[in-house]
Amino acid sequence: MDQMQIFKQMMDFNKAAFENTFKMMTMLQEQTEKMTASTLEQATWLPAEGKKAMSDWLNAYKSGFENFKKTADENFKKMESFVTSGKK
Repeated sequence: MDQMQIFKQMMDFNKAAFENTFKMMTMLQEQTEKMTASTLEQATWLPAEGKKAMSDWLNAYKSGFENFKKTADENFKKMESFVTSGKK
């Protein structure tokens, strides 16, 4: 087995592990978002500014989460192109 094939198998395994972990993190984030939204609706003692701050925080977290996934996907594509170009 040549080194590039071994490297590709390792990369495929890492990509699959990342995808599965990211899906689980996404489900956890979505559940947390729903729970937070429900709590904020019921928190009559919390001023509107506080609710807006929590909403902004959730939006910033979600945006960062999506940017992280996009960056990881781009880097996996770069590694795949490196492996396939090494086979030629």
